Amino acid sequence: MGNEQQGGTTTAASKIEPATGKLGVMVVGLGAVATTFIAGVEAVRRGIAKPIGSLTQMGTIRLGKRTDNNSPLIREFVPIAQLNDLVFTGWDIFEDNVYESAAHAKVLDKDLVEQLKPFLETIKPLPAVFDQYYVKRLHGTHVKKGKNKRDLAEQVRADIQAFKKTVDRVVMIWCGSTEIFLEPTAVHQSIEAFEKGLETDDIGIAPSQIYAYAALSEGVPFANGAPNLTVDIPALIELSKKNAAPICGKDFKTGQTFMKTVLAPAFKARLLGVSGWYSTNILGNRDGEVLDDPESFKTKEESKLGSLEYIFQPELYPDLYKNIFHKVRINYYPPRGDNKEGWDNIDIFGWLGYPMQIKVDFLCRDSILAAPIALDLVLFLDLAKRTPELRSIGIQEWLSFYLKSPQTREGLYPEHDLFIQSMKLKNTLRHIMGADLITHLGLEYYD
Repeated sequence: MGNEQQGGTTTAASKIEPATGKLGVMVVGLGAVATTFIAGVEAVRRGIAKPIGSLTQMGTIRLGKRTDNNSPLIREFVPIAQLNDLVFTGWDIFEDNVYESAAHAKVLDKDLVEQLKPFLETIKPLPAVFDQYYVKRLHGTHVKKGKNKRDLAEQVRADIQAFKKTVDRVVMIWCGSTEIFLEPTAVHQSIEAFEKGLETDDIGIAPSQIYAYAALSEGVPFANGAPNLTVDIPALIELSKKNAAPICGKDFKTGQTFMKTVLAPAFKARLLGVSGWYSTNILGNRDGEVLDDPESFKTKEESKLGSLEYIFQPELYPDLYKNIFHKVRINYYPPRGDNKEGWDNIDIFGWLGYPMQIKVDFLCRDSILAAPIALDLVLFLDLAKRTPELRSIGIQEWLSFYLKSPQTREGLYPEHDLFIQSMKLKNTLRHIMGADLITHLGLEYYD
């Protein structure tokens, strides 16, 4: 990489600003995912649980040759914020504090929530930006009022500015509900058009875009845990670059799509054909209720359908993947609560076209899978903000690993293969620290 070793650090690494002081985490939507994330961080800080599922906390990274036996923890290799330095706040359309919301969500055991009650009770939501037009099944009671969307955006900016006075750095993450399906229009094409649209209450500007605009205007990195059209528009990409506020893709890759990005690369690697992939989900939490609305489901469907098309590259492998019938269904089923069931039937074919089938039944816990993703995205976006080479490029494609819909520069197809995404993430960390990239070629062992 051309970076010289200097006294144990590298010239690249020495340019990364240290993670000193408090990192403020502003969460939009203090529901099941957010409360599981926040309560989980506190449980880990107290030593009563392990941060399982978190790459930043438990993952290692190999440096140098396999024979060097040098695989430090990621958190000891790159300067990421310590869990003890995280400070939480957020917005919600209901007045419940994080303890009340966690108790209502029923994701975590009652005993654990009670143990954490004194801490969780201290986090009370700020009134949220909400419009039922964009989320039909929710009825917000704790919401901001404003003369137009510009006014609402300024109120969110004021919230950010007030929080900034109590911490050293800030990251924002959307853990709210899935909004109705929106497509980019003229209002999304430039910062100027977007700001004019805020003043005229343009219907194409949903609450998630208002939050993202406020964050990026304040130089705050933004992560989107839902499939909403948010920072994946020219105006906010431009604002991200202008204010050195990193952004990434959208929609936490938790259950069914996670499995797809593991299995589909395996089929492609072995050149096994796929004629059909039927996916259905049942879940009963607020997410399931929101997705029971056809307009919100359309947003989620687009996100869940995208991965196979990109992984299989049917234009390159027409005999194997050109005629896949891919169907996704989500059904609201209240008895399950947050325990989602993702069921897949995959019709594949092999040598001489002979058919085979694979069935996958993933009885997963949606928020348990999402919480460590939220943690890692917060910590890595903060790292990107402190890294000169990363902060001004806007889109952090190396964080695709965590998201159903990776975001890329215009004209560049997104990489959905989980293992390529993992390699991209770790090589980015090696690169910014001035370490050699790992190609897995391995010929040097046989010279």
